[in-house]
Amino acid sequence: MFFKRRSAKPDTTKIQADIALRTVKVVHLTHNDFDAVGADAVHRIRFRKEGVYTVFSSVGKFPMYLDIISQIAGKGDTLSISDLSYRKGIEQHLRRLKQKGWRIEWRDHHRWHEDEIGLVKSIVDHLHIDTGRCACGICASDLTPDDVIAQEIALVVCDYDLWKHQDPRSGVLGLVLQRHENREHVRDMIMLGVFDDKKIRSEYEDIMREMNRVMERTKRAASILGTKYRTVVAPMYGYPSETAAYLRKELGSDIEVLVSQSGKFSIRSVPNISHKIAREFGGGGHPNAAGGFFNFTLTDKILLRLFKKNQWFEKIARYADTIQK
Repeated sequence: MFFKRRSAKPDTTKIQADIALRTVKVVHLTHNDFDAVGADAVHRIRFRKEGVYTVFSSVGKFPMYLDIISQIAGKGDTLSISDLSYRKGIEQHLRRLKQKGWRIEWRDHHRWHEDEIGLVKSIVDHLHIDTGRCACGICASDLTPDDVIAQEIALVVCDYDLWKHQDPRSGVLGLVLQRHENREHVRDMIMLGVFDDKKIRSEYEDIMREMNRVMERTKRAASILGTKYRTVVAPMYGYPSETAAYLRKELGSDIEVLVSQSGKFSIRSVPNISHKIAREFGGGGHPNAAGGFFNFTLTDKILLRLFKKNQWFEKIARYADTIQK
């Protein structure tokens, strides 16, 4: 297998039915990483009485989920979006959601253009963009400013998501949540103020063993490209953040790009340009960490599988060299 499949395809029919038949008052549509899990814990602390139904979404599936929810009557309930950034054309889904009777709140920490902020703000009921905090931190500030556990959750999550790495708990939990099947367990534990237990520790130790093998394999397959920036591009075998950090240390790179068989890529950079590069290739994110999509042909997929590279490796390295800091 080219890379480890981390989760099965979402059961959209079940999700649609669950939301249509919901007894809760809040639907939380969020990303699928540690920041999102922390944001979900904060939502569930705040809306204990109202109840929360959570949809964890990849960046690519975000518009699809909005489309699904926009076909369901809102009845005055809240759709709370967190840790997901603006996508071109998303406003059409937001308008339909409002027409269906949803109250929409959106909290995010990715970089938006001013026109995007203005457009979305004119439609939704609440929009809070703050690039200086993680999404969980924004949710905690807005929803649970006086809850001690929620504030601690935000501190731990932001330590990991903003690459501070000063709290050892954040590194353990961030790695454990690379396996999406651990999301609900971690969320339920941190809601109680528990950041480590037997299951979390066991998962962490198992992942560390696997991750060490993945990083060595990635290093062997890496291509070193670029002139202005030393750009390392390699197939993605898993653990993108940790593998990128390892490649940077081992190969002295400025930019690390990890590419999956589908064309989805994860990018990390020393200069504050990851988000600019990602936008050129259909994605977005933060100045030092982002993601995007290559439009792979069958030939591209075959070349990546057999030779660990294809035309897109050179394309992204060349484009990176054109970006100013």
